Amino acid sequence: MIRVLWTEPQSVEDVQQLVQNAVDLEFATLPPYLYAKFSILPDSNAPAASRLDSIVREEMIHMCLACNIMNAIGGTPAINPPHYPGSLPGDVGGGLILHLLPFSEAAMQQGMAIEEPSEPIDPPQRKLAAAPGVTIGEYYERLDAALAALPASAWTANRNQITDAQFFQGELFAVNGYADAHRAIGNIVSEGEGTPVSPDNPGSPLDFEHYLAHYYRFWEVFQNQVLEKDPNPVGYAWGGPLGVDWQAVYPAIPDPETHDFSQDPPAAQQAQAECNAAFTAMVDALTTAFSGNAAGLGIAVRAMFDLRMAAIRALNTPLADGVSVAGPAFLYLAGPAGTAGESQTKGDAA
Repeated sequence: MIRVLWTEPQSVEDVQQLVQNAVDLEFATLPPYLYAKFSILPDSNAPAASRLDSIVREEMIHMCLACNIMNAIGGTPAINPPHYPGSLPGDVGGGLILHLLPFSEAAMQQGMAIEEPSEPIDPPQRKLAAAPGVTIGEYYERLDAALAALPASAWTANRNQITDAQFFQGELFAVNGYADAHRAIGNIVSEGEGTPVSPDNPGSPLDFEHYLAHYYRFWEVFQNQVLEKDPNPVGYAWGGPLGVDWQAVYPAIPDPETHDFSQDPPAAQQAQAECNAAFTAMVDALTTAFSGNAAGLGIAVRAMFDLRMAAIRALNTPLADGVSVAGPAFLYLAGPAGTAGESQTKGDAA
């Protein structure tokens, strides 16, 4: 279970930093989830791929909503690319190092560890000593209270907001005050963890739209079973098989950022350079969009498509051993984005 640092805010600036931490958390989950999704072979594992696709989509919405909150309280969100392997931003548990893993049981366990609520529903799990800090869901609950305590003067309506007119129709909305922020945080928490356990609520694996929360979608894939409603005290039981084929996956190496591509064929180096360039263009465009230039969002969407196509090429290009391949490292290129074809890999960047 991820436990993240919480510091009680004393000012609007402190609350802005807490919101930035939330932006960083949401963005940092995307590469591991995408790596697992991209590495599934075409025309295979459709139920698992669909679950991963929905999780990625919602995490992107969560990041956008967190950025909208930041802009509404006078800050400017930063898009800070993480590195893998590495810890999630703010993690104080120290027990989970995130990796870019191809589709596998280990990748699903990692997703569960990120999204795990404080009290998952059945089957019961052995309780471990609580580490310092709070779960991601608890972090958002405290952030909600901190935002509620801000004076009305801290909020600015219609400041650099990204709405569903530009992205994620019907799911993304402007944050123009605390009520909107409260709604956004409620969506983020329920989609990640489900309905929390409370004295008057036994908890549920469903989110506010009555779909399984992320933790339970990962769990379904890991179990290779469908979680279904059932007339038992918990309300849910494991049903039939999901149809997971753990072998239907590209032979992708883990953590390509740590791989020395200088020893691989030129085609593999080229493919990885294209991945890095597309990811860099996406980060730069998102930064522009959330700073008030909405046109940057269209550029970011195109870069996301470019990244997907580059990932497909990389996953179909053998490395030096003639067997393994590498998915995108999600490596941000400092300074001007490199052009495809230029060497931008770890092994020869120096």
